Amino acid sequence: MKKLIFTLILSLCAIAVSAQPQISYIKVEVTPDHADWLYKCGEKPQFAVSVRTCSNVPVKNAEIYYEVSEDMLPPIAKGNLTLKDGTTTIKGYTMKKPGFLRCRVWATVDGEKYNECATAGFDIDKIVPTTKMPADFKEFWEQSLRINDKIEMLPQITLVPERCTSKVDVYLAKFQNYRIGSYIYGTLCVPKKHNGKCPAILIVPGAGCRYREGYMEEAEKGVVTLEIGIHGIPTTLYDQPSLYKELRYGGLLNYWMLGIDDKNNYYYRRAFIGCARAVDFLAQLDFVDEEKIAVTGWSQGGALTIVTSYLNPKVKYAAAVYPAMCDLTGRIYDQGDAWPRMFRDKTNITPARIETASYYDVVNFVKGLKIPIFFTYGYNDLTVCPTSMQAAYNVTTAPKELLVVPQSRHYTYPEQRKARSQWLLDKLLK
Repeated sequence: MKKLIFTLILSLCAIAVSAQPQISYIKVEVTPDHADWLYKCGEKPQFAVSVRTCSNVPVKNAEIYYEVSEDMLPPIAKGNLTLKDGTTTIKGYTMKKPGFLRCRVWATVDGEKYNECATAGFDIDKIVPTTKMPADFKEFWEQSLRINDKIEMLPQITLVPERCTSKVDVYLAKFQNYRIGSYIYGTLCVPKKHNGKCPAILIVPGAGCRYREGYMEEAEKGVVTLEIGIHGIPTTLYDQPSLYKELRYGGLLNYWMLGIDDKNNYYYRRAFIGCARAVDFLAQLDFVDEEKIAVTGWSQGGALTIVTSYLNPKVKYAAAVYPAMCDLTGRIYDQGDAWPRMFRDKTNITPARIETASYYDVVNFVKGLKIPIFFTYGYNDLTVCPTSMQAAYNVTTAPKELLVVPQSRHYTYPEQRKARSQWLLDKLLK
């Protein structure tokens, strides 16, 4: 087991793109007084707060509002302050149980609002998930896979000429899954030059609905990549972006709640076994080495990475980036929870929905992993709470490596993406 805490010092020259921290003229900084952001229960971190311009000039008399809370729970303290010289310290709060304590700050400068946070971890190696393991968890998923095996895969690949390059051929992939006439689609990237069988990476999707460009960089290095969607919609409709948007706000709105009252009909049942079948799709390709298949993904995709690795033994390596759907019942027990945060709405807390959640909770899948897995996430994530991810990491008994970037939210820095990619390539190309 390897664990690396990577504290990044950002400059205003950082690249601001999708899934990246956004850069502005005014910057708010919140920093705990331990470099690794970690404490023992009962210790009281001091959060240094500053409001500055991008040239590091303090903003005098900056008005801030702050909240201190356990991971995404209601605040235990809040207030307004005027920072005479642009700085202050917020202190005096702690945790008596393992978990994360977050200090969030909102600053108002010339009518514009800016925000930042810092999250202190307390004895995080002792965080325990709240979700329960169903007695028939293994049997439920084995039966689901057996039923799916009776449905013909009917695999197809269709060249997408306009996406091909001098080094990579791009295809629309398609295979039948879950019921007759139901398909999983993906964007398949195949190196033009390869000797025999290539290793392969399955990329499973984050939440939402969009086209999939495919993973060209890894394909250029000799790895077959398949980036799938889970909604039964072709992934290469590049000229129809409005279609995906309309589906996100139409038929797929809140899809993560569809069928939640019955574990057999929950939306993710089709998705989970579809991801497992995607591995079989890759394995049956003449140019793929069945002994060198990995899976990776972000957020919902991080969850699907773990699930797929549990359900299909053909997966040899996994890399999960801020995995969602971990410890779904956390909020019920006053503990940080994960996207899709279904139990923040108390009307969803019913015996049937709690039961369904237990069969789809990533914590219960990760306990059964045997293959090497790479994790990376941050403590400031406000979408997938660090409490939930750390709980899942703590119960992982498979060979594991962790790259923590404490200040990252629901995005990755270039160093994280590079580390994930290099970890996979080192495993697959050795």
